[in-house]
Amino acid sequence: MTQAVVTKERSSFALVLGDCGVLVGRSLRHLTRSADQMIQAVALPVMLLLLFRYMFGGAIDTGGPSYVNYLIAGIVVLSVAFSASATSVGVASDLQNGIVDRFRSMPMFGPAVLVGHVVSASLRNILSVIMVIGVGYLVDFRPNATASEWLAACGILLLFVVAIAWIATLFGVIAGSVEAASGYAMILVFLPYASSALVPADGMPTVLRVIVENQPFTPVVDAVRALLIGTPLGNSAWLALAWWVPILLVTSVFTMRVFHRHTTK
Repeated sequence: MTQAVVTKERSSFALVLGDCGVLVGRSLRHLTRSADQMIQAVALPVMLLLLFRYMFGGAIDTGGPSYVNYLIAGIVVLSVAFSASATSVGVASDLQNGIVDRFRSMPMFGPAVLVGHVVSASLRNILSVIMVIGVGYLVDFRPNATASEWLAACGILLLFVVAIAWIATLFGVIAGSVEAASGYAMILVFLPYASSALVPADGMPTVLRVIVENQPFTPVVDAVRALLIGTPLGNSAWLALAWWVPILLVTSVFTMRVFHRHTTK
């Protein structure tokens, strides 16, 4: 007597999640096996923190908090921006070496490739943030945030981390080569330096101060700093959301559309 085997068909949503999970795992394996990416995620942010803490800390007047307390939020934002290059290069490399064309021949969710890179980049950046804060404690960083303020700071940072990952992914998609992708990502690497990440904007020349106070990285730095060490919060948290929620939504949708056009030529 033969018995029929009933197979349960998976929903489209479950298939999409499965495809994304596989590609996230692939990107994470590349991350853990790449010494360069691990250095970018761990060693470089720590080196920057120690450099500014001990070489420039005694020469910079923050107008209130100790320089190491002032510095941590800025180094966190800098460390996230530094990883943009690795993400852009990874996406561009996938498009250049033919692996995306190979994936297209399979019954899979196309943008799963992008999701894999974004999730991997976000996790790498979260590791960087944890390392910076952890080493910060060893060099006299002393936050006075409550549990709710820590949660708010983490929420703003998570929004920022994911948005930066999508921007870096977009650069990788639109770049014509791996070298171009690395060059585009330098925009994200250098923009945080023109913010309040390392020094207060009050002492800057008028034109530079206006630029610093009205660019998207400064509200993130100011909001995280205020939540962690108690400097005036003002409207910096709302400004951070007003900048980075639209950036995340527009960039993610636009990246997937550009990727779709690029891979269906």
